[in-house]
Amino acid sequence: MRASSVCRRSGGMVCALLLASAALAGCDRWSGSGAEPGPAPVSTRPSGYGSVFLARDECSSFGTTSFTEVPCTSERAAARVVARYEGKVTDGPSCPATTDFVLHISESGPASDEDGDGAVPRGYACMRKLEPPHPGDPGGGGGPRTVVGDCVYGAGRGQVRETACDGTGRKRPEYRVTSAVTARSQCPSATELYVELGGTRPVGCARPL
Repeated sequence: MRASSVCRRSGGMVCALLLASAALAGCDRWSGSGAEPGPAPVSTRPSGYGSVFLARDECSSFGTTSFTEVPCTSERAAARVVARYEGKVTDGPSCPATTDFVLHISESGPASDEDGDGAVPRGYACMRKLEPPHPGDPGGGGGPRTVVGDCVYGAGRGQVRETACDGTGRKRPEYRVTSAVTARSQCPSATELYVELGGTRPVGCARPL
């Protein structure tokens, strides 16, 4: 989840993304955001459990190279599907805000049939871990989406990345997203960074920590 970002003064002069606060007067700043990488492999392997592979409210186990579907009552169950979509993540709906990670499901042939039609379609499952910590929670430092309450740090090249607000992440938090609005003009006056969130309120208003 990355986006190029620029900061422009009223006269059209481009500013660097993370300037000292003293240099921010009169400067609008916009940044794309990216979550820390989560435990999501590029494909999953059907296990034969359930009529639809990783349907909503079903569970998966963790593996070193793949995930398998297991009963949610199993001791191997590690995460639950909170939403399931066909196609590519970049082309489909966004996962719920508190999703911990996303599973990318590879298309499979008749040997991995899920419902009798001879194929498992390509898609993705939005997953929520059964046990804390939850990186998708506000301030948790991960998840596929940036939400109000999350903290970010400058990652260079006009981008920011999420990190845990409590300082337990790999990077120290520099800004916290305090609100989400439809336009930058609606952000509080203390806002120093605009973070791209997506959705119906796509602008995140962030303050320095």
